[in-house]
Amino acid sequence: MLYRVKSLGLQQQVDISVVAAENELQARRQLESRGLVVLSVGHAGWLHTWRGAGQARFPLLLFSQELLALVASGVSVVEAIETLVEKEQRPAVRDALHAVLARLQEGKTLSLALEALPQAFPPLYVATVRASEKTGALQEALTRYIAYATQLETLRTRLVSAAIYPVMLIGVSLLVILFLMGYVVPRFAHIYEDVGGDLPFMSRALLQLGQGIEAHGAWLLAGLVVLALLLGQGGGRWLRAQLLRQLWRIPALGEILRVFQLTRLYRTLGMLQRGGVAAVPAMEMVGGLLDAALAARLRSAGDAVREGQPLSLAFASSGLTTPVALRMMRVGERAGNMGEMLERVAAFHDEEIARRADWLTRLLGPVLMLIMGLLIGAIVVLMYLPIFQLAESIR
Repeated sequence: MLYRVKSLGLQQQVDISVVAAENELQARRQLESRGLVVLSVGHAGWLHTWRGAGQARFPLLLFSQELLALVASGVSVVEAIETLVEKEQRPAVRDALHAVLARLQEGKTLSLALEALPQAFPPLYVATVRASEKTGALQEALTRYIAYATQLETLRTRLVSAAIYPVMLIGVSLLVILFLMGYVVPRFAHIYEDVGGDLPFMSRALLQLGQGIEAHGAWLLAGLVVLALLLGQGGGRWLRAQLLRQLWRIPALGEILRVFQLTRLYRTLGMLQRGGVAAVPAMEMVGGLLDAALAARLRSAGDAVREGQPLSLAFASSGLTTPVALRMMRVGERAGNMGEMLERVAAFHDEEIARRADWLTRLLGPVLMLIMGLLIGAIVVLMYLPIFQLAESIR
């Protein structure tokens, strides 16, 4: 949710910011962490929400790649950030880099400078950089994060590509049905007005529905516009959450969603552990990546690890493993390379998810085409059924 925060800046000027946070307290803390004095916090209006939804996210992967290239060339971190500020053309990104540079010039570490901008740099990224500062291996940490983000983006792209055809098929079919019901069916209704009592029940119901859509088309259009605005103000998140909750109940899809979330968990934990972050703090950081039910299980597993249980046993007891993951985690514990082993588990399941998504897409396409064809065919048959009956009676 977006909040409008009025604060007193470092130069004693009053600033108004729009920040994304879960509640007003979190929004207040975000500004206070930057050294600002918060004067008031309130919900952002619909205009701010609409604009905020259209703003591009901070290009974290590109920033990491460019920073790695500069640092690997022997440029200091401060000089690297200065270079990125000079080359950046987008105002929002340049302002964020300016804020990081200002904190670095004040003598703060890179992790503290990044932590002050939670909208641009998530806690996972900050934790990776902070762990590298203890060992002086910033290049290695950036390389690890780039590989992590690239793998996630690759999986996301594959899943989106698999979903494009079914979504387009549903969209085109709905447009055809809307055209038939809003334009063609009302025309047939006017033709059949004189013989309305002799029409078959299903044909009469279809024609009445078409006439209703024609008569109240303006109201329906206005309702769709209002619905789009509500979805843009955060209702989309609620709708997506409800849809996911229903999909979880479908056995085949629910298992794919579960494995997908566990894959993100394994990959993120593996990256953090390889970067030097301890298991329990890493588990606390990644809780937000999971569904509410799995997040609760992760907290239970974290409590078990604090009590001294091995990570594999804690995950297995909490239902956060697959047969492959459990065996590989046990091997990782014996070999002392749990971080690397978790990343291997994630890579294994990436391929499994891609294969299942491809199989579902191949199955879903023909099924959707059959369903939509039957719906459109039924509308056409019901429109022409009275004509068929009239021709039969004349014969």
